[in-house]
Amino acid sequence: MIKFENVTKIYPNGYTGLKDISLTIEQGEFVAIIGLSGAGKSTLIRTINRVHDITKGKLTVNDIDVNTLKGKALRKFRRGIGMIFQSFNLVTRTSVIKNVLTSNVPDLPFWRVLIGAYPKSQKIAALEALDKVGILDKAFVRVDHLSGGQQQRVALARTLAQNPQIILADEPVAALDPITAKQVMNDFKRINKEMNISILINIHHVDLALEYADRVIGVKAGEIVYDGPSNQVDQLVLDNIYGGQEIGKMGA
Repeated sequence: MIKFENVTKIYPNGYTGLKDISLTIEQGEFVAIIGLSGAGKSTLIRTINRVHDITKGKLTVNDIDVNTLKGKALRKFRRGIGMIFQSFNLVTRTSVIKNVLTSNVPDLPFWRVLIGAYPKSQKIAALEALDKVGILDKAFVRVDHLSGGQQQRVALARTLAQNPQIILADEPVAALDPITAKQVMNDFKRINKEMNISILINIHHVDLALEYADRVIGVKAGEIVYDGPSNQVDQLVLDNIYGGQEIGKMGA
């Protein structure tokens, strides 16, 4: 369970990213976070794994006070939280399976990392993760020979190899065409349901948020202005979140 209690985030330049946020996310929820650019969507998800420290309030994940973690305890905590980015963050000049295996680097002795001597159990887990996202046949292909959608699936497989309880995704389909974006969103949805992994997606495309997420959180100027089921989001809600500005849609 993720719990924000009166959380505020103020950046060193004085900009307020989050204002007195309080919300609870239960294990296994699929949550889409929507709002204009700069509204605080990325800040919200990046406080969960301590990429950004909060300024005030309390943030707990499975009863762990995130802001108190340091050193080895923080690294161990982050192992249970997968992070997926718009840009994939892959080493494109090496193979798919080697990219997935990098999820194990924090747990290995340096000499194993240096020569790529991953234990057999980790190699099997990497192949199983690729199978879960439907690209097992690409395991030994170089990443730069894959499409954008396939590369995002590699990033997802790398995260699954961590065996996370939570996946945070920051605009994971923004760089993809509509058909591929829906395929990747289907992967997220299936993994969420089959593995009971909590998934929080910061997403620009409102139509995808409403189609795939069970719950939508609308953020405006660092504040939550909507938090409820996706099937209850109507035009009045969207007008409040976006202030009458153009709403991002993936299209057909």
